[in-house]
Amino acid sequence: MSGTFSKLRNAYQLFKSIDFKQLAKLSEKVDLPKVMQSVAQMDENQLNGLMKMLGSRGSKKKEPPIDGDFYNISERLSPEDRELQLKVREFMEKEIQPLVNEYWLKAEFPFEIIEKFRALNICGVTYDGYGCPNRSYLMEGILAMEMARVDASIATFFGVQSGLAMGSIYMLGSEAQKSEWLPKMQQLHCIGAFGLTEPEVGSGTAGGLTTTAKREGDTWILNGQKKWIGNATFADVIVIWARDLGDNQVKGFLVRKENPGFAVEKMHDKMALRIVQNGLITLTDCRVEEADRLQHANNFKDTSRVLRMTRASVAWEAVGCARGAYENALAYTRKRKQFGKPIASFQLIQGHLVEMLSNLTAMQTMVFRLSELQDQGALKDEHASLAKVFCTLRTRDIVGRAREVMGGNGILLEYNVARFVADAEAIYSYEGTKEINSLIVGRAITGSSAFV
Repeated sequence: MSGTFSKLRNAYQLFKSIDFKQLAKLSEKVDLPKVMQSVAQMDENQLNGLMKMLGSRGSKKKEPPIDGDFYNISERLSPEDRELQLKVREFMEKEIQPLVNEYWLKAEFPFEIIEKFRALNICGVTYDGYGCPNRSYLMEGILAMEMARVDASIATFFGVQSGLAMGSIYMLGSEAQKSEWLPKMQQLHCIGAFGLTEPEVGSGTAGGLTTTAKREGDTWILNGQKKWIGNATFADVIVIWARDLGDNQVKGFLVRKENPGFAVEKMHDKMALRIVQNGLITLTDCRVEEADRLQHANNFKDTSRVLRMTRASVAWEAVGCARGAYENALAYTRKRKQFGKPIASFQLIQGHLVEMLSNLTAMQTMVFRLSELQDQGALKDEHASLAKVFCTLRTRDIVGRAREVMGGNGILLEYNVARFVADAEAIYSYEGTKEINSLIVGRAITGSSAFV
């Protein structure tokens, strides 16, 4: 009898819990007796699975964070360095990201950011004295990555200012030259540029510079042209590399924008790094005082010291460009729906994403070790060249896959991948082509030089 009452009580509770309106709607869509029969035939495991599925319906699945640092390399940073990394990331996302597409499209430079950039106090990040932060080369690389993660043009502007221009003065200038220029450049009150590449001389700068320097007393007369010179159109001082007609050696000169015989023309119609203001410099009997000759730049080996230092940063820029493309593509695949569900759930899309992340992670671990070698004073030309070759190659692949998973939308600026696709081409070529850097590594591992 008690069993009968128990069954009646359970039936009553079940009856109270039924929403008959919902039941009526459901009966219009499915065969309820058949559903009940099927459920009744389920074993315990099947019922548990069904209840788990029903319990999860309506609750939003928590997605993992979008983070290209899959191996948590940032955890290797000191708390102070990690704080600076996140400070620069916030700056790039809040101050640069909202305006970068507009300026990239117009091929103009957002001069309003210079004052804001100044507040970061990161120019000359690895230099000691002259108001510079004196942090590690690893930190310099991390900052280059963070900038390129949002925009490679801004990273390039900073790399020219902080690396090539300031670096030439810091490494090869006299004490008087350092004191005059570095504090102003560190605070971005003075903008610098680096003039090495020429209209007909790119990879062959070691022995083929056509820009000449002739000494007349305490004055040097410079003649020639420089091409692709970043920041040149608004720089206050340009490091010009020229061949001394007296001893046929490459020397460096600090050419001020007001020097007689100096002229610069903006280059137009670029498909990459459009925010960077590249200039064609013409030197016509340009007069430079001996006091403005880099006093410790006596041959191309000295020039190479600067390039070795900055080439590591270019590898980090490639990582940042790749990371920005990957993270934007991953975010897109979670939002974009086809056939009723996000395309991130498709096998082919996940295959692309994993390929991208694999290459990105390999790149990050490589440049991390590269910067460790640099901080240890053990960096060689071939170390920097190998990283530049590998990272720029893999970046091209990553940005291509990022565009691919986004379909047609991948070529629109508003989705923040098209810029990376274009800018990767410039990073691939500047500061040493794949071929030249490959020959540097090849010479190191074989003992034989294949340079012509």
